[in-house]
Amino acid sequence: MSSRANLTKFAWLSIAAALVTIALKVTAWRITGSVGLLSDAAESLVNLAAAIIALYALTVAARPADRSHQFGHTKAEYFSAAAEGQMIFVAAIVILWTSVDRFLHPQPLENVGIGLVVSVGASVINAAVAFVLLRAGRAHRSMTLVADGKHLMTDVWTSVGVVVGVLVVALTGIDRLDPVIAFLVGLNIIWTGWKLLAESFSGLMDGSLPAAENAQIAAVLERFVTADVHFHELRTRESGHQRFAQAHLLVPGAWSVTQAHDLAEEVEEALRAEVEELQVIIHVEPREDPRAYEDLPAEVPVSRIPFDGPR
Repeated sequence: MSSRANLTKFAWLSIAAALVTIALKVTAWRITGSVGLLSDAAESLVNLAAAIIALYALTVAARPADRSHQFGHTKAEYFSAAAEGQMIFVAAIVILWTSVDRFLHPQPLENVGIGLVVSVGASVINAAVAFVLLRAGRAHRSMTLVADGKHLMTDVWTSVGVVVGVLVVALTGIDRLDPVIAFLVGLNIIWTGWKLLAESFSGLMDGSLPAAENAQIAAVLERFVTADVHFHELRTRESGHQRFAQAHLLVPGAWSVTQAHDLAEEVEEALRAEVEELQVIIHVEPREDPRAYEDLPAEVPVSRIPFDGPR
């Protein structure tokens, strides 16, 4: 539990960065009056809310399995990503509404140079924190940290777009370019929110492991296939940083329980050695029994391991 609990320090880092960047971006907006910079500041408010939710999600996800949650609490991370995605949509709507109003009622920008310097400073902070979060999230397989890191990187590119837009306005004197840039920023934020929601819903719906990891698991099972031994009904899913796999092991009915169990234990050990943090369930069945082939609907692919039914 301690290693997972330690991930909360990255959420605290994200909270601190959000507070600093909000202060900087609001200052840049007040100095220049740019609705593009205002939209950038609004997204940082979402960053702060997301970081707070991430802190709670990581705290819950670090809890061990208990009587009520016997597979652990790791799915809490998906709720964090889903909540962040929803908040991003709200921020995007505010940005789009504000940009349309400013397009209809354009206003000149002021003190552009100072405002942009402040905004760039905020972006540098976000980029550094995003790098730390992405690195930690991938190392610990934390969807919460990866989602937060990706969102911060989106914020960085958003800021770059806003800064370029404000510079163009300052150089051309076309004030309506500022709300146009803000509108494009809003659309980009919506896309980010949609991707976060899609990823979180996939996890909550017990989506399968990535194709590469499924191939790894299938390859390990294939090593044990012989004239007497086969596998089928391979299923996988992931929950936060944990991975789950189950398969049916088909052996001759004449085998002893001990012989079949020893092989199942060997298969499980090989799978755990190949795929990190994988929890495995191997169900042993007699290969001669037709009931061993009736569990899974025909339209659901079982695995790439060849097997042609009872013999």
